[in-house]
Amino acid sequence: MKVVSYNIQYGVGLDGRYDAARIADAVRGADVIALQEVSRNNPNNGGRDMVAELSALLPDYFFVYGSNFEANVGSHVSEGRAEMRMFQLGNMILSRTPIQLSRNLLLPRSRSFAALNFQRGALEALIDTPLGYIRFYSTHLDHRSPVERMQQIRFLRERLFNYALEGGGLTGLSEVGLPEPPPTEHFLLMGDFNMLAGSPEYVELAGLPDHEFGMPLVANLAVDTAARLGASDRGLVTWVDPRRPDDTDRHKRIDYIFASASLASMLKALRVARQAVGPAPLPVWLELG
Repeated sequence: MKVVSYNIQYGVGLDGRYDAARIADAVRGADVIALQEVSRNNPNNGGRDMVAELSALLPDYFFVYGSNFEANVGSHVSEGRAEMRMFQLGNMILSRTPIQLSRNLLLPRSRSFAALNFQRGALEALIDTPLGYIRFYSTHLDHRSPVERMQQIRFLRERLFNYALEGGGLTGLSEVGLPEPPPTEHFLLMGDFNMLAGSPEYVELAGLPDHEFGMPLVANLAVDTAARLGASDRGLVTWVDPRRPDDTDRHKRIDYIFASASLASMLKALRVARQAVGPAPLPVWLELG
């Protein structure tokens, strides 16, 4: 099974062009696709409906979309009818097999005065994959404050590891004659975390290596799939400063795929698609089996 995570930055690439087709080409072939910064009516890309465009470009995929906020960008009354035009920004998950259950988790945030700060989220989807039921999360954490990212990581940890107690988006379906969604332990947390490996936020989620035994493999920590697979640091760069592309000090790994410890034995290979064109963050691919 192959999965991919990609922050598509509302479809605008380093060349300044909006192109949904090249985004679809960059992720086509994955069994599950996690996208971030998917928008509707975004002033920065001409108000495109990216959900409609991407689902049309990938017609053999089921999908869910979670908008983290809605802002009025031109709603009006026309000939006695209310015409709504709301700017939406959020995450999207596409799957070759049906999505059984989903919910949009709104992450903690604080009001800012000097830098843009918007509501972040994590879109959760329960999918019956070739490897069994797995929970997938597409998320995008705060870009300006490690303190806020820490709060968001702690919130996510509660959702990840208390799923069996909380039950996801819906439980008690026997009341309406439907089967109960399985409270699976397996999860893949994918997205743009805006954090560096080894940072306090990273350690809160994935832990620290022991001097003797290395990274822990325990039920209450997520597994950094790249670290588990021994991927080279040089090959894991997902973001290059477009204004200083040759400055290696401005090459960063901020996009990750984390797994539950229960999936560690199924991890096969991870790579960053360096050849991808389009938005600045690069797609991260993971193979399991």
